[in-house]
Amino acid sequence: MDQFYERWQLNNLRSALKTRRVLLITGARQCGKTTLAKQLNVGSKNYRTLDDIAIRRLAEIDPNSFLNHSGDTLIIDEIQRVPELLSAIKMVVDNNTKPGQFVLTGSADISSIPSAKESLAGRIRKLRLRTLSEGEILNSKPTFIQQAFEQKFLQNSINYTRGKVIESAFRGGYPEAVKLEPYERTIWHRDYLNALLDKDLQQIAKIHRLNAMKDLVNTLAAWSGKFMDISAISSGLSISRPTLESYINALETLYVIETIHPWTHTDYARVGKQKKVFMNDSGLMASTLRWNIDQVQLDADRSGKLIETFVFNEIASQIDASNEEYTLYHYRDREQHEIDFLIERADDLALLGIEIKAGSAISQNDFKHLRWFKENLAKDRTFIGITLYTGELIGEIGKGLWAIPFSALWSS
Repeated sequence: MDQFYERWQLNNLRSALKTRRVLLITGARQCGKTTLAKQLNVGSKNYRTLDDIAIRRLAEIDPNSFLNHSGDTLIIDEIQRVPELLSAIKMVVDNNTKPGQFVLTGSADISSIPSAKESLAGRIRKLRLRTLSEGEILNSKPTFIQQAFEQKFLQNSINYTRGKVIESAFRGGYPEAVKLEPYERTIWHRDYLNALLDKDLQQIAKIHRLNAMKDLVNTLAAWSGKFMDISAISSGLSISRPTLESYINALETLYVIETIHPWTHTDYARVGKQKKVFMNDSGLMASTLRWNIDQVQLDADRSGKLIETFVFNEIASQIDASNEEYTLYHYRDREQHEIDFLIERADDLALLGIEIKAGSAISQNDFKHLRWFKENLAKDRTFIGITLYTGELIGEIGKGLWAIPFSALWSS
């Protein structure tokens, strides 16, 4: 299904192919990495997948011979299955510095795998691919963050009501699951997660309590959009803290969950230090928790966490695809000032604060944290504050503070 969508990362991959000897496309299983790699126009290319047992054994037995190929580019799928290949690749690209020799894909963060002893520093460009964003499904361009910093917002002809946002969040972005009806999609998500934990997890980490790991995934899905509290999670699952931390690291390595750090670039003494945790796909989150869409529509807490997870993945996808360097944070202090997402632009340290509101009405109270941050912490930095809501109109509430419809995320 994903072959009918132009992925936002395609341009970055094409550009990197001209300058880097090795490209690595990382992301969760079934998010579209292989399809994207095969779309690259690289002249002649060969393709080998390490999911194939026979091919994997050849790579393990004789890595140097495995890398011999007749094309311009060799695509190697699921490189984390034989991380020892990286050392052999290093030897090849050190002897021949031509760009675009290898395109690798990986369904696990290879830098977190102990057996991956070679980083290919200076030779490799790593690009993250996420599940399909709403913008990719709609064939829009990833321009919202740039528009926001310029305060030039485009009105979208499609209004995203609260119900439509929740519907999109339930669907998620796994390309194969997107085309399914709701019941079949839920089954697909659960089968996907079970296969991931039963097979892939065992290959990257020594997990001795699989049932405890499955309970942890359910718990983290329920915590998506919340602040990571290891002690609270541990006590609820009867898992020791060291074991819990190793399990969470394994789930991050497989791109099941992701954490974002707090913004602490200030001398303000009461800034919080907790990370926020998110599921990597809002549809997977809803299916894991066995949520019913009609019930979530009526539950402010559940719908709020689901929508925030959905928006996180949309914003993160736009950051990944951007030509500018951005860093995504959240903000919270002990006086309960809180901003859902805070984006810092590298070249001038300008800041973009984003709050999520699931309702269609907007008031000054919805900007109190953004306004406080602008007046007390932004200081001489450029600061733009946005509250995303399910209404239809774009409006400036104060200098640099905007009410923006969700639909503007996909206007280009």
